[in-house]
Amino acid sequence: MLNLFRAISLIEGLSLVLLLFVAMPLKYYFSMPVVVTYVGMMHGMLFMAYVFLSVLVSDQQKWSVFFWLYVLLCSLMPFACLFLERQLGNKLNVDA
Repeated sequence: MLNLFRAISLIEGLSLVLLLFVAMPLKYYFSMPVVVTYVGMMHGMLFMAYVFLSVLVSDQQKWSVFFWLYVLLCSLMPFACLFLERQLGNKLNVDA
């Protein structure tokens, strides 16, 4: 389950970067709002999956509430998924 969450975390984080740094400039500088519609919808669905899986994985892995809140905070900041991936990889190696 942790490996699935790690994959969703990276994909969700990259969709946020795509939304903020590609789709939004296309909307406002090149008058292409349809890109935000599709990328935003994809990002929204990935975000819901991220939150749902974070709850399941936090229960399974016995994360503290503070670490779970940190995981949720990482979903709101561009490129934070990369730092989270490193920490989750370290947790996976420690648990093995």
